[in-house]
Amino acid sequence: MLNKHCTTVLFLLLFNYFASTAQNNFAIAINYTPVLNSNNFSTVFGGVNGNQIKLDKQGLIREMEFIAYPKTVFNIVKTIPQKGYNIYEITTNDYPYSNKKLYIDSRFVKLSKLKPTERVTKLPNQQDILSRMKKLEGFPYMWGGNTPNGVIEMLNLYKPKGTINQTTKNLWILKGVDCSGLIYQATDGFTPRNTSSLVNYGNAVDNIENLNASQIAKLLKPLDLIVWNGHVVVVYNETTTIESTPDGGVKTTDLTKRLQIILKDKKPVNNWNNTSGKRFVVRRWIN
Repeated sequence: MLNKHCTTVLFLLLFNYFASTAQNNFAIAINYTPVLNSNNFSTVFGGVNGNQIKLDKQGLIREMEFIAYPKTVFNIVKTIPQKGYNIYEITTNDYPYSNKKLYIDSRFVKLSKLKPTERVTKLPNQQDILSRMKKLEGFPYMWGGNTPNGVIEMLNLYKPKGTINQTTKNLWILKGVDCSGLIYQATDGFTPRNTSSLVNYGNAVDNIENLNASQIAKLLKPLDLIVWNGHVVVVYNETTTIESTPDGGVKTTDLTKRLQIILKDKKPVNNWNNTSGKRFVVRRWIN
């Protein structure tokens, strides 16, 4: 039988254990927070020499998933201690798409014992959305980017060794937007972040199958999404599209000409489901 002293010690140990495992299960973004599919941030931002960004053969940071907006709620799955900070493996309702593990830097968030209220999203009016996208024309393409001016804190938290050029600096701070990040940013994170969801977002623009570029163009309205799994082109107005591509950044193109290019490689379908092969849909999600 345990004596009174041992019982007290055991109780305290058990209390402290369960208290420690029960607290800080959640984190809240206090700033724009890069979310990566790798827990080795310093390899991506710095590398062996301390002044390089890890890029693939296409010049993209494939470890990037997206940039979470302030007040985004994260569920902490695992804590990976670093020198003076932590890397958290997380999940978040703001990004349910990846089958990869997701990670954030603890210095971008505050912890919470209780589950916070999810980030509130409010759709801007149509003209504001169009204006925001137009202002991004000329911005660079950034894989996983949805904060046009980037996250300047990355230069302090993962400080480069020596001097880096402007191109490397832009990559370091994640400046620019990708194709779905363009519309995500313009809607304050209201629309789905990835094209895998955008292909079924809103309502289909029906009866586009077997039509040519001019015929399809006549059916389209501003902010319609010409989308397939991997890319989205936004209808800006009756004659123009806007999109972000790796080879040109954010740019506008004549609507009919852009459709002609797409039709060379893909067929228009009325519904994304139950189809196969190279195709695209048009989704109308705003009146």
